[in-house]
Amino acid sequence: MPNEMNIEINGRGLRIAIVVARFNEFVTRRLLEGAVDTLTRNGVTDSDISVSWVPGSFELPTVAKAYGETGQFDAIICLGAVIKGETDHYEMVAGQAAAGISAAGRETGVPTIFGVLTTDNMEQAINRAGGKSGNLGSNSAEAAIETARLVQAIKTN
Repeated sequence: MPNEMNIEINGRGLRIAIVVARFNEFVTRRLLEGAVDTLTRNGVTDSDISVSWVPGSFELPTVAKAYGETGQFDAIICLGAVIKGETDHYEMVAGQAAAGISAAGRETGVPTIFGVLTTDNMEQAINRAGGKSGNLGSNSAEAAIETARLVQAIKTN
């Protein structure tokens, strides 16, 4: 049986950056609230959370990469909402945000979490931002803690 790394979801001492898209702020603010609540419930202090707002999801990767390059953060969470009914260029924005966020993580070595809703309409977005389908911001915060701890464990083994 291979060795498995069991990672405890414990955010104490982690420094987390959150980049949030202002476009569809009614939704993204709920994602941010879910992320911050989950981080603090898991031991991350308010002083170890840095939040920056960008105009839209397309700009998330640039700021995520800048945070990653500082070497001061254990994980970066990118939050946005790309709603098909709200933009004619939905596929381009969603695709470029996903590719850029992924590249920021690979290029900096800092776990960079894709917390961008891609939905057909506002109702679906609201349901995934604290409604009946949970909160993607909260899920993203859990992923950030777990991934940061896993990277730390790999580097110390």
